[in-house]
Amino acid sequence: MTATPSHEAVVSAIADPLLVVDGQGRILLANPAAEEFFGIGQAMLRRQTINDIAPFGSPLLSLFRQARDGMGAISEYGVLLGTPRSEVKTVNIQLSPIVEQPGSVVIQIEERTIASKMDRSLTHRGAARAVTGMAAVLAHEVKNPLSGIRGAAQLLEQNVDEPDQELTRLIVDEVQRIVALVDRMEAFSDPRPSERTAVNIHEVLERARRVAENGFAPNVRFVENYDPSLPLVLGNRDQLIQVFLNLVKNAAEAVPKKNGEIVLATAYRHGVRLAVPGSSERVQLPLEVTISDNGPGVPEDLRQHMFDPFVTTKPAGTGLGLALVAKIINDHGGIIEFDGAERGATFHIYLPVAHGKAKKK
Repeated sequence: MTATPSHEAVVSAIADPLLVVDGQGRILLANPAAEEFFGIGQAMLRRQTINDIAPFGSPLLSLFRQARDGMGAISEYGVLLGTPRSEVKTVNIQLSPIVEQPGSVVIQIEERTIASKMDRSLTHRGAARAVTGMAAVLAHEVKNPLSGIRGAAQLLEQNVDEPDQELTRLIVDEVQRIVALVDRMEAFSDPRPSERTAVNIHEVLERARRVAENGFAPNVRFVENYDPSLPLVLGNRDQLIQVFLNLVKNAAEAVPKKNGEIVLATAYRHGVRLAVPGSSERVQLPLEVTISDNGPGVPEDLRQHMFDPFVTTKPAGTGLGLALVAKIINDHGGIIEFDGAERGATFHIYLPVAHGKAKKK
């Protein structure tokens, strides 16, 4: 493959490091972001092969061979990559074979992965664990004293004048409100593993859509972009309905009253894998569900904390809905990502396939 000036202009305009490699692993083209990433000028990069820039045993080498040999586009999360001249970093890598040039592969490196996607997914898991511990503490250390306070206020109410009864009723109502909040948080502290079976994700999304249309989102337009060939998901049907109902409800509350729109989409992302922390295992997560809306979006300062407990943009919100979503997706072995733009919000959920669990309906 010979890189033309127009090719180079397009590649140079891409913000992420990008390489074009031929079938023998020789680097044909590198953009300025790749020069900066590897600490090597383009002229020197073009004299090297993929083996020169990947550490010994790096997954990049086998991924390149798979993409080159007809495995199609491949994405890998959490790959260590660098050279003796550059710091070894944890990145996402996307490899796409060039159909017009058999054997040639485009390699795109996402430096921001560890700081955003991977770090966010691990942070979301950490947030869910933090809420789990907090819920257990609240259940034991807060709920019992609250019962005593409520009982005392109810006894006082029987022996005080009418003006003071208003105050005792206020105490009882506030205690009830706090108890309800603690009850919601107790969902995080349930240590029992949920039963997972083969689930048709489209049936789950349809249930969430029907509930929304007949309840909290009667005037919202729903757009469905489903991949009908999607295999079954390994998951808990009721919990997944809870996840998507929560996300759809958030979207419905964010869209404008007129011309509000929510897009539900599914896709199969071949080769998407996630490194399991603390082991060399890599989990396949090819099933993607996307929920997006045309609302005003999320403020920049909140985007990195979307799944933290008690973080919310709603005046009367508790900030526990997305934290619970993160916990359920984590319990399913999946990841959830949030993409924010000037307008609208998009959530991507990646889930495992139910291999050999059941036939698709």
